[in-house]
Amino acid sequence: MTPLRVTARGAERWVRGHPWIYRSDVVDQAAAPGVVPVHDPRGRFIGQALHSPASEIRLRLLERSDRPVDSGWWRERLAASAARRAGIDATAYRLVHGEGDGLPSLIVDRYDRWLVAQILSAGLETMRDTVVDVLDELFRPEGILLRHDAAVRRREGLDEAVTLARGSVPRAIEVREGPVRYLAAPWDGQKTGAFLDQRPNRLLAGALAAPGGRALDCFTYHGSFALHLAGRADSVLALDASPDALARGAANAALNGLGNIEWREADAFETLRALARARKRFDTIVLDPPAFAKSRRAVQGALRGYREINLRAMRSLAPGGTLLTASCSFHVRLPDFLTMLADAAGDSGRRVRLRRVLGPGDDHPEVLTIPETGYLKGAVLEAD
Repeated sequence: MTPLRVTARGAERWVRGHPWIYRSDVVDQAAAPGVVPVHDPRGRFIGQALHSPASEIRLRLLERSDRPVDSGWWRERLAASAARRAGIDATAYRLVHGEGDGLPSLIVDRYDRWLVAQILSAGLETMRDTVVDVLDELFRPEGILLRHDAAVRRREGLDEAVTLARGSVPRAIEVREGPVRYLAAPWDGQKTGAFLDQRPNRLLAGALAAPGGRALDCFTYHGSFALHLAGRADSVLALDASPDALARGAANAALNGLGNIEWREADAFETLRALARARKRFDTIVLDPPAFAKSRRAVQGALRGYREINLRAMRSLAPGGTLLTASCSFHVRLPDFLTMLADAAGDSGRRVRLRRVLGPGDDHPEVLTIPETGYLKGAVLEAD
């Protein structure tokens, strides 16, 4: 394709390690999406990128050389991504994490013998068949499902649909995460069927749960944290506002032979306030809410919400109890999250120790020069 020239500022982003060049820094115009060579203002070649003409993110860096981005290129990159996941103690994990693996706008999750992928840019959409063919060739899955119902595709001018690309994919897939088994929902579950980014933190929560104690899991969804807590705790109260999510959580508990989880349909904010007023105490509490901040404008409101639930949870901890708390809001940065926790601790009347700062698993790599890869953050706290 005809090369596209970018401004000095756009070229500098690639030099500084960020793969995106925005519309305002693209000098030339081109109507067709695809892989394009990119030149700096002096006309010097600086790399090849995925071109999305309708997107605010116009170019996404794929390759710094002029090597053809063909099947062989994809085979090499996807094999390298898979090699970085060697040794993961689970049958469900992220195989490709987009920009974190140098494959922008591509997500691939493995659920046992099946793959679920998302192609999230118009430039990459032009290579859909090549990507699917190489995934099929390398990993020999029983089926490949394309979860193209993500809203970001609309901003790329693409359709939103869930499409079977290869073989067959069941509506529910039983997967293992350490000692726990659960049912993923690849066709209609959140993200690609499960929240895979919290996998190591769920294992940690199970290890930290007080043996014979009481545990509370807020925003439980399908019970992924609750299942790990129930392996050591005497009882677990799992809260969620969705009855359908709770029903799936109960099915997951039955799959593991666990009868010590109470599944309660409830608003977590109201329940935490009520538990604090009633002086109910738990040895282990998990807060894993949905994203409170969808934009920069929502950050202050989100921090107030995070402070509220963390303050109530701190007041509901038994002496020596553990709180595992998290945020998946990209716009709430880690320093702001920790400052919020400090403010909540100061108002709680408790001495709260920071035991560990949390992030996603190794299958969700964060690149220091690409802050968008580091949306998940959390902490393990202990209260006197």
